Amino acid sequence: MKTTIQAHTTPAAQAEQKQHAAGSDQDRDTPVKAMPAYEQIKRYVLQRISEGAWKPGGLIPSETELVKEFGVARMTVSRALRELTTERVLTRVQGSGTFVAPQRYESTVLEIRNIADEIAARGHRHSARVLTLEPSDDAEALEALGLASGPAFHSCIVHSEEGEPIQYEDRFVNPKVFPEYLQQDFSVETPNHYMVRLAPVQRAEFRIYAQKPDAYVRRHLMMEIGEPCLLLWRRTWVGENVATSVRLWHPASRFHLAGTV
Repeated sequence: MKTTIQAHTTPAAQAEQKQHAAGSDQDRDTPVKAMPAYEQIKRYVLQRISEGAWKPGGLIPSETELVKEFGVARMTVSRALRELTTERVLTRVQGSGTFVAPQRYESTVLEIRNIADEIAARGHRHSARVLTLEPSDDAEALEALGLASGPAFHSCIVHSEEGEPIQYEDRFVNPKVFPEYLQQDFSVETPNHYMVRLAPVQRAEFRIYAQKPDAYVRRHLMMEIGEPCLLLWRRTWVGENVATSVRLWHPASRFHLAGTV
């Protein structure tokens, strides 16, 4: 059975049909606005997973099958699957195919809180040690911030509660949004407090993982070898710009995430 994309006809096919059905002048008067075909395929895949039709660990249709089903170019299907793999929705195994990734449970962040305020609310003393504050041309960070070229701004800070380290903050910042970031003293004011004070966050995305830190992070958090961390990855927007991308490492034995709805 062939699937169509509206449920699922491709935008390219829709545009071609309209151009053949009407003259070019008419098309200019009534431009076609549609979701890109690869985005429609992504939505289709997510829908099949959410409905339970495709189970975690299960094999999904091949690129060839999806090309036939949707009537689009292979590169369109490939892009959709590649992006879903980057987003950890799918996993691709060479020679075996593409599978639904094992389920990861995520919580909803209702508020982006300043760690210094959280520590103060417990009646404890916050302190911060700045390890890195510099420009960076890190390719992954530039991509996360949506920057075509560098540099981005990079900071690494260890936050402590009553002298005991509880968070390693590894943050990249968009200089277009916060041009004076590198001139701040983050041992006095946290990056979170500084940025929210200047430009409140419009939206955010995040993920939480249980993960072992590398030796550098482990030493700064004074952790035992093999001890896991709670890793919070978060990206936030100010207006249409990605403002910051940050990884927050927390020793699992000294930290927990909690909230109320």
